[in-house]
Amino acid sequence: MSTRRAGGRHGKPWRAAGSALVVLLALGGTALLTAGLNPPPAQPPQPAEIETGEAPPQPEETPEAQWTPQAVAPSPTPGSPAAGSPAVEPSRPAELPRSEPVRITIPKIKVNAKIMSVGVNDDGTVQVPPLKQAQLAGWYRLGASPGEFGNAVVVGHVDSAAMGPAVFFRLGALKRGDRVEVTRQDGKVVRFAVDSVKSYPKTSFPSELVYGSADTARLQVVTCGGTFDRKKGSYRNNVIVSATRIP
Repeated sequence: MSTRRAGGRHGKPWRAAGSALVVLLALGGTALLTAGLNPPPAQPPQPAEIETGEAPPQPEETPEAQWTPQAVAPSPTPGSPAAGSPAVEPSRPAELPRSEPVRITIPKIKVNAKIMSVGVNDDGTVQVPPLKQAQLAGWYRLGASPGEFGNAVVVGHVDSAAMGPAVFFRLGALKRGDRVEVTRQDGKVVRFAVDSVKSYPKTSFPSELVYGSADTARLQVVTCGGTFDRKKGSYRNNVIVSATRIP
C-alpha cells in the first residue's frame, strides 16, 4: 500500500490513504491477537455509533465544552454591530508552536500513557508501537503536533496476546464531552474535549476525518474495535475518538 503527500504547514504531513491505516490496524490486530488464543479475547467496550457505509467527511460540529457562537443575535445597542453583521466569535485557543507530545491522559478510562513518535513503514503504512510496548501510544510525527492547527493523530493497540488489554482497550467507552490531555515536550498541557466516538469498518476508514486539514487544533485517537475475526486474528473495525482543543 502507498501513501500520498498532502499539503501541510511543514511541507508534510503525509496523508495516509484510508487503506494505509486499514492495513496498519489490520496487521496490528493480527499480531496482537495471534492464533492459539482460545477462547477469543475479552471484548473491549464499543462506541454507541457504528458507521456501516462510506465514512463521512470531517465534522464541523463544536464540542459541548468548547466555545459556542450565539444562536440568536441580540438587538443592536449603541456601540454594538448593526443587525445582520457577523457575530463576534469568542476567542479560541491560539495555535501553539510545534512540540512533540510525550504523554496522553484520559481520566474517564484511566489512561496515563507515555507517547512515542511513529512514522511510516517502507510499504507506506503507519507505524505503531512495538507489541512488547503495547502500553505505549504512538504519535504520527508527519502530522500536526497537539496544539498546532490541524489533526494530531495518536494510535495505539487495543490488546495483545502477551499482556491482554493494552493502552486503548477502553477507548470505545468514551462519550462526547469527555476530556483528553496531552503533555508536550515543551511542558505545555493541551486539553481536548471529545466530539465523537465512532466505530468504522476497516474497509471504510475515514481518512479525511483523521488526516484532513483543520482550522483549529484537533486530536484523533485510533485503535482497533468491532467484532473479533478469529479466522483472520484481528478486529473488523477501527474505533476513532475525535476531539477539539479547549482552553
